Amino acid sequence: MTSTLRRAGGFAAVGTLALAAPELGRAAAAPFAIVAFLAAFVVDEGPVFDLFARPQDRRDGRLNGLAGFALAATGLALLSTVPRRSMPIDLFVAAVLVVAYGTVGARVVERVDTATNPGRTTAGFALVAFLAALAGQLAVGWTLGTLPALPAAVFLAAAGALVAALLRSILYERDDPLVMLSVGLLLWLFDAIGVDAALTEVGAALVGTVALGYLSYRTGTASVPGMVTGVLLALLTLVFGGVGWFAILIAFFGIGGLSAKYRYDEKRSRGVAEDNEGARGSGNVLGNAAVALVAVIGFAASGSMPMEGELFRFAFTGSLAAAMSDTLSSEIGVLFDNPRLITTLRRVDPGTDGGITWQGYIIGIVGAAVVSGVAVGVFAFGSPRLAAIAVVGGGVTGMTVDSVLGATLEGGRVGNQTVNFLGTLAGAVASAALAALLL
Repeated sequence: MTSTLRRAGGFAAVGTLALAAPELGRAAAAPFAIVAFLAAFVVDEGPVFDLFARPQDRRDGRLNGLAGFALAATGLALLSTVPRRSMPIDLFVAAVLVVAYGTVGARVVERVDTATNPGRTTAGFALVAFLAALAGQLAVGWTLGTLPALPAAVFLAAAGALVAALLRSILYERDDPLVMLSVGLLLWLFDAIGVDAALTEVGAALVGTVALGYLSYRTGTASVPGMVTGVLLALLTLVFGGVGWFAILIAFFGIGGLSAKYRYDEKRSRGVAEDNEGARGSGNVLGNAAVALVAVIGFAASGSMPMEGELFRFAFTGSLAAAMSDTLSSEIGVLFDNPRLITTLRRVDPGTDGGITWQGYIIGIVGAAVVSGVAVGVFAFGSPRLAAIAVVGGGVTGMTVDSVLGATLEGGRVGNQTVNFLGTLAGAVASAALAALLL
């Protein structure tokens, strides 16, 4: 049986074919298309098959994993050569190398760390993927005679590595084609928005967010996928928004994470504690912050959109105010007795979806006020008081919508993360609408 490290090295060698793209031009997809054909229809035994075959490939007698990997690279290569507004070649190369070499990094860590710590494995994947993506962009630029701007190259390499590490932490290795395509398309989007920050700012953002992510993982407030998700969100917020946007995001994650740990043993004894010792996973993080991420990206792209950038600022703060309100009202409100269902006001057991206490509701309003206070402090609003009202209004609206949806829809096919997303979306819309009316 081939070792996983040797197999990863074989995939990395195939991925390295992407570096020939500048020379091949419109034929950049050809090497990967040939590899996909050979893997799917020709190679079914021998040393090459043994090198690339995963356990499922051996059962099927076909190199499905290699074929899928090569087909994904073929698709990205076509996107970088065929359309009139094509993906930049350096981003195609970066997306392929992120997946190909990131896996090598993970396998090296697994070989050295016999305890197989998932945090270290993910860190190994992300670090090697980042270095490979950065080197790939620089190599393409050198070949074409137009080196990319270093701040943008560093940011895109880091973003690609984090996206791939996140997807790989929640998917399987056989899903590499999906990971590669997702990384390529997102890098294309980020590149189209543009990176205006200087290299020192991008570097500081990367170091700071990674340090905070590691701290959240070590303190148990985030799982490995939750840590990677938080780092990615924080990096995008810093680069596309700025320090003020980042301060609001960190206020939510910091206070929200601590509230999950607050009197955790008592919550567990009451049967209302979060799973995994209160550590937040990727679904929880995205459910609470996905709307905020879309808002900050929308703000960065607002120069080429028929929408006022200020509304994205209120959508961002309103969504996080709603997330903060819901988190605090849930995590602290469950410690009080006699909750009532928000839709009927009948008494329910603690922890029931849609159940609220008046103490929890008050604490939720305070949470929205905290986000509002940070927002007013970091943003130069023309009318701070009215802006604060808009943010608090969005937060309370989102918290209320979350509770109503919890009482009426949550359970079965509609999970907590979906309800959180819809609640934060309601907070964003309400805050932006109030800002448009009041300001």
